[in-house]
Amino acid sequence: MYDDPEYRYPDTDAGKEQLLSDLNKRVQVIRAKLPQYFGTLPKADLIIKRIPKVTEAGAPGGYYQSGSLDGKRPGMYYINLRNTAEVPRWTLGTLTYHEGIPGHHLQLSIQQETNLPLIRKVSFFSAYIEGWALYAEQLADEMGMYADDPLGRFGYMHDAMFRGVRLVVDSGLHAMKWSRERAVKYYTDTLGDPEASAITEIERYCVTPGQACGYMLGKLEILRLREKAKAALGPKFDIRQFHDAVLLGGAVPLAILDKIVDNYIAKKRTA
Repeated sequence: MYDDPEYRYPDTDAGKEQLLSDLNKRVQVIRAKLPQYFGTLPKADLIIKRIPKVTEAGAPGGYYQSGSLDGKRPGMYYINLRNTAEVPRWTLGTLTYHEGIPGHHLQLSIQQETNLPLIRKVSFFSAYIEGWALYAEQLADEMGMYADDPLGRFGYMHDAMFRGVRLVVDSGLHAMKWSRERAVKYYTDTLGDPEASAITEIERYCVTPGQACGYMLGKLEILRLREKAKAALGPKFDIRQFHDAVLLGGAVPLAILDKIVDNYIAKKRTA
């Protein structure tokens, strides 16, 4: 599917502009669904831009940059368009839900806009923030974003496998003493991704040991807490209120998130 030209945007300025336009349309569709799943919505707008040409060679496939605390600068979702063959159409949904809505943009904008001390508005705990973004990938599926998009579902499944591959690679490099070359080969052989994408990821894991594992730890914890709240509250469980409980306190260590959800459950039981 990576090699099929049917799924590629032309590697031209016009093709890249069309890709950005299609991403914006996708964001508008999921934005309209948010009130069914979230009690609190971000005020900050989301702008989608390509990573600057001067830095794209060493940059990941996409990343998010928070808006300004005063609300004057919107959140930015940057996507790497150094070669559109690296980002075929079927991969773009999950990346957008992770970096944009309901992923990083929604979570970090709410964190900045809530009534928290300044240090809490800018705090960063990787397992929480990246765990939320991985959870958002699954939530987008639950919101019906792939109901009429079977190719997008392939992309979602591909990225789920990618999350597993990076756990192997992270552990291989730092616990099993894999070489960079062995890690790149395992990545490309297992996922089928272009080597350029694999190298970007592997070199990142080389200098941030354990961070890739933090993504999955955070996602699994949020899912565990959601099931815990559902079991405890039964018919009183409301996904919008659960998401508010998780998001309105901003980024916290996972042990603290556990206590936050326990408090939410206790209040709902007595309400």
